[in-house]
Amino acid sequence: MDRTQELAAFLRTRRERLDPHDFDLPSRRQSRRTPGLRREEVAELAGVSTDYIVRLEQARGLRPSADATEALARALRLAPDERAYLFDLAQQRPRNADKPATTAAPPLARLVADLSPLPAMLMNHRYDILAWNGEMARLLLDFDTLPPSQRNAMWLCLMHPGMRDFYVDRERVVREGIAHLRAAWAGHPEDQTLTDLISEFTARDEDFARLWAERDIKVNGRGRKVMRHPDVGVIAVDFEVLMPLQDPDQRLVIYRAMDDESQSALGRLCAR
Repeated sequence: MDRTQELAAFLRTRRERLDPHDFDLPSRRQSRRTPGLRREEVAELAGVSTDYIVRLEQARGLRPSADATEALARALRLAPDERAYLFDLAQQRPRNADKPATTAAPPLARLVADLSPLPAMLMNHRYDILAWNGEMARLLLDFDTLPPSQRNAMWLCLMHPGMRDFYVDRERVVREGIAHLRAAWAGHPEDQTLTDLISEFTARDEDFARLWAERDIKVNGRGRKVMRHPDVGVIAVDFEVLMPLQDPDQRLVIYRAMDDESQSALGRLCAR
């Protein structure tokens, strides 16, 4: 997990995925032997030297300025989440001086409880589950039975035997979780716990290692999940993620049934 190496790999993969035909570039006689744009083309678009791009992609210790980072993001046509990730790798984005949240803020813990009968939980940037209500525990699993080190949404999805087949589209759920963790890692370079967690996942889960290497960056504030619950069958939910202004490292996650069948299944589950 070396930041300079990751910056080099990220720039290289984003350059290689671009289609030269999408750019108004001078025609060159030599044939293209590699996918994407050439380094000199990215340099031209960003207004920097080719040697500068070469040194960045070879991880030779350069730290781009804020202006250079912006020029690279524009030249590579990065999506908003990818642009934020690049700024984090270049250490050019202002950082929150607060330490990562490890306990739920009391007002937020009360809000989680008050959201019943909607399943709700509170997490930090590394997916540690800090608080939950009874509906969420019945839908996923009883978090009270787990040691604190295992109360992590990604750990449960990857490592908990009862959760391996819980999500109908498991690869998409894992892929989206990895894209979030990558952005969180770049934004919290001081968080050794997160770095260790990612190293554990990479070493122990082949799917995680494969998807992590793709370097997708995406932070989903809302979406959909379909679950196979062992007691009540398939449940489809829409989820919303909210970030409180007062506690920006805590994320409130709320589930709502996507259809009448799922609502009925949730009702049966919570009545048990």
